[in-house]
Amino acid sequence: MSENKQVTKQVSPIDALKKNIMNINHFTGNDYTLENERARLEPLTEKHFPELLPIAMKREIWEFTAADVKDENDFRKYFKQALAERQSGISYPFAIYDKQAGRYAGCTRYGNISMPHKRLEIGWTWYDPSLQRSGINKASKFLLLTFGFETLDLNRIELKTSLLNLKSQGAMLKIGAVKEGILRRHMIAENGSVRDTIYFSFIKEDWPSIKATIFAAFI
Repeated sequence: MSENKQVTKQVSPIDALKKNIMNINHFTGNDYTLENERARLEPLTEKHFPELLPIAMKREIWEFTAADVKDENDFRKYFKQALAERQSGISYPFAIYDKQAGRYAGCTRYGNISMPHKRLEIGWTWYDPSLQRSGINKASKFLLLTFGFETLDLNRIELKTSLLNLKSQGAMLKIGAVKEGILRRHMIAENGSVRDTIYFSFIKEDWPSIKATIFAAFI
């Protein structure tokens, strides 16, 4: 007489997230590489430090950020904090590899993660100035937005920047983000300056049309 054996089907991390099996700790605790023809977003690890350090030493990328990175020690502190935030489930940082350029282009992050409210923020994004306006940002944002809405099943994805950072605001509008409002005297940067912050967002209901039009080249 044969025994009935129960077979347990292995569920991939992405399939598990789609089925809401995983909580936020599982989300930040698993490695997800997001990739299209132009960009590859790799979970940030120590191996990326020497690749990103030369980019991080270009002072102009920090002009409108809350971080004050002036030298290698400052960047090491910034980098370690990013890794620690992933371990604690606060954020999920990625290193951005530009396939067209054949090198690492910069860094980005999911942050302010609130899975109970099905929202998070895309931010802490910086690129080598030589690759700005080259298309790498749009390719990366498509990956982050697609994963956010179609795998994590989010209702809302936020972006923010300094009110003075007109270039960043223009880039957000160009990819379909909606300008929501200004938070006055919102943040104190590491250098002591106080900044006004402007918020943008994408919502679940708008994503299909934005994907089909603005990001049509990636479909």
